[in-house]
Amino acid sequence: MPSFPEVRHYITGLWMVFKGDRHGLKHLDLTDRGMMRSFWAFVWCLPAMFIYWNGVRYAFLQAGPQGATAGLPFFLRLFMIEALNWVLPLVLLGALCLFLRTERKFPPIVAATNWLSVPVSYAYAALTLMLFIAPRVAGLIAVLQLALLATTIFAISRVVRQICGPQPLVIAAMLVVLLVPSLIISDLLQSYLGVSPF
Repeated sequence: MPSFPEVRHYITGLWMVFKGDRHGLKHLDLTDRGMMRSFWAFVWCLPAMFIYWNGVRYAFLQAGPQGATAGLPFFLRLFMIEALNWVLPLVLLGALCLFLRTERKFPPIVAATNWLSVPVSYAYAALTLMLFIAPRVAGLIAVLQLALLATTIFAISRVVRQICGPQPLVIAAMLVVLLVPSLIISDLLQSYLGVSPF
């Protein structure tokens, strides 16, 4: 598993890319091996995910009838949803890269977006903690969550642009593939598995 200094090195590179500095990509291992190692990012994100899942659990219990429970099976279902949301967009991205004949771009994009998930996950966890600590400012936190979503979209577009070049249609297609399916699948599976807080 990559060490904290190594992960910090990757995130530093992503921050440089976010600011428009292409040299930030040199901080990342964008080889096939680097792509496979980047899936350790899921493990690095687990503590942040657990905080977010507790937020979902709290909202679920608040919206449910008295006596409703949400124990280990609840968290296992959320884990399954998260794992599918992690893998499915990458499968679709692979299919898109084959269609566009840009297979060489697949490992770098996967490696970069996987590591990008680490700071994004902890940012969402921080907002969830804020909601627990100061529930009266839920409106402000919702605005911050929208701002974080917009920032994430911008960051992914920066990464794809630096790897694939200035090709607006390719960047747009990859953004759609990486973001939209997970949003749809997450809502559908939460309702189907009975863990939706709404």
